[in-house]
Amino acid sequence: MEVLAMVQTIGPLWWGGLALLGLCVGSFLNVVIYRLPLMLNEENRHHFNLCLPHSHCPQCQIPLKWRDNIPLFSWLLLQGKCRHCRSAISMRYPLIEMITMGVTILIAALIPLGYPLLAAWLLSWMLIALTMIDIDHLLLPDNLTFPLLWAGLLFHLVDNTLPLGDAVIGAVSGYLILWCLYWAFWWLTKREALGYGDFKLLAALGAWLGWMALPTLLLIASLMGIAFSLAARMLKGRPLNTHLPFGPFLALSGWLLFLQYYR
Repeated sequence: MEVLAMVQTIGPLWWGGLALLGLCVGSFLNVVIYRLPLMLNEENRHHFNLCLPHSHCPQCQIPLKWRDNIPLFSWLLLQGKCRHCRSAISMRYPLIEMITMGVTILIAALIPLGYPLLAAWLLSWMLIALTMIDIDHLLLPDNLTFPLLWAGLLFHLVDNTLPLGDAVIGAVSGYLILWCLYWAFWWLTKREALGYGDFKLLAALGAWLGWMALPTLLLIASLMGIAFSLAARMLKGRPLNTHLPFGPFLALSGWLLFLQYYR
């Protein structure tokens, strides 16, 4: 922590280092977002992990050399195309890297150096991964939600801003609230409105924010979800009963509340 404080006094070095950190973490998050759902499939479990096989072009399958795997810059230098087969590389990869970089810098600008800053980075990075996986697969993996929950409890064990008891109650309440809503909706309509991953994500956010933040979090997430559904209907003609992932709205709401509390 003292080393970080010394580096922070050198403005350009500090912010440049944060930009590089954000890009590297964003590149790793791209790997997690793509590979973790594949790893959960029993057939792929022995063929995929977060390190192997090495990154390769999805079209020609040729492994990428280090110079073609530099976060953001390789995509720009290659003009968004594979060096070998010239097939397009999705804009999504550099976009996630840039979002992660922006979030990393923004948090450092809002939260003073200390445990809350490190915790906010960890929370933000994990929420980015969960958001993208939920958008792609309607899935919030236990491999991420459970570590996020325990990290929230550990943070409040170290940082005394929020009593640990409130964090524990928040985790339990977060799960039970959505569990009750799920079964109430099922009893009335015989349809599923939420997934069990949503319960676990709200439990994790409850561990980070405490039980008193849950009503506000759910209100903001619900309003964002309703607004998105209405916008999708008006712009794309999507039916209102189309199933949308709720995880991204929970994640964004929880992230905003955490920053509001600790800034």
